[in-house]
Amino acid sequence: SFANEPVRLIYDTDLGNDIDDALALSLIHELQDRGEVELLGVGISKANEWAAVYTDVINTFYGRPDIPIGRVENGKKPEEYKFNRQVSDRKIGDKFVYPHDVRPDTVLPTATQMYRKILAEQPDNSVVISVVGFTTNLAHLLESKPDEFSELNGVDLVQKKVKLLTAMVGAFSPNRKPEYNAVVDAEATRTLFAKWPTEIWASGYEVGLSIKYPGRSIIEDFGYVKDHPVAEAYRLYMKMPYDRPTWDLNAILHAVRPDRGYYQLSDPGTITMDKEGITMHTPHKDGLHRYQWVTETQRTQIRELFVQLVSAPPGK
Repeated sequence: SFANEPVRLIYDTDLGNDIDDALALSLIHELQDRGEVELLGVGISKANEWAAVYTDVINTFYGRPDIPIGRVENGKKPEEYKFNRQVSDRKIGDKFVYPHDVRPDTVLPTATQMYRKILAEQPDNSVVISVVGFTTNLAHLLESKPDEFSELNGVDLVQKKVKLLTAMVGAFSPNRKPEYNAVVDAEATRTLFAKWPTEIWASGYEVGLSIKYPGRSIIEDFGYVKDHPVAEAYRLYMKMPYDRPTWDLNAILHAVRPDRGYYQLSDPGTITMDKEGITMHTPHKDGLHRYQWVTETQRTQIRELFVQLVSAPPGK
C-alpha cells in the first residue's frame, strides 16, 4: 500500500449541544475504517456526564469501545439537551439498544490527564488535535504543569508532540458576528490563540453554514442497521427532515485529508478575539494561524463526500 500512516488524532467535542459533533465522530470512525486516521482519545468540553456516555455509545457502535475519554474540569454548558441521554439510555426489555460501558457515574480522567498521557506516549511532532467545541480543555492543557506522564509543562509538551490543531472556532467572513464555540469560554479561546505553539487551521462559522448535511441522507442512507445511534440522535435533535450545517465535520476532514484540495487556506497570520467576541485574522508571514474557505465547487464535493463517509456501515 502507498498510503501514508494514519493521522494520529485527538478529538475534542461539546457533544450534545448540536448534532454535527456526532456526525463528525462518525466521520472519524469511517476514516479509521479506511486506515486514514487513528482516534487516540476524545476530550469532552461539555460539563454534562451524558456527553461521555453518548461518546462511548458511538465509539462502541463503530467497534472501538476502549478509546480513552477525558472529562472537562470547571466546564461550561451543563444542561442536558436533546439526545445524549435519550439515545444512550434507550432499552428494549432490560438491555440497552446501544451497548456501552461508560455510565454517568463512571470515574473518567480529566481531559488534561488524558491529553498529557496520550501526548507523552506518541512520537514527536505526530499528533493532530481537532477541537470542535469549546476551547476549555486545550487552555487547561496549555496551563498544565509537569506530572507523572511528562516532565514538560503544557506548552512545551504540545510543542514537542503536536503537529497541527484544526479548530471549528470563530468567523472570518466580512459581516461576522461572535461565534458560539469561541465565546462560550472566551477566556480559554483567547488563551488558545495567544499561547498555542503549533499551527492552527480555523474552520469558521461561514464554512459549515455553507455546506449542509442533508436530512434526506438520515432518512435513506442509514437503513443498513435497525438502530443507528447517530441517525437516531439527528432525528431527536430537530423536527425532521432538516439539513444541518457541517461545522465540525470540516475541521475533521481537513485534519485527516489536508492535501486533497477540499479547502482553501488563508495566508498565515494571527487570530485574535475582541471583547465583543469577534475573531479577526491579521496576516503576517510568520503567523501560525490560518482559516479555511471554500469555493462553490468544493462545497458540492465536500457535501457529497460527507454523506458517503458518514452513512457507510462500520468496519467496511
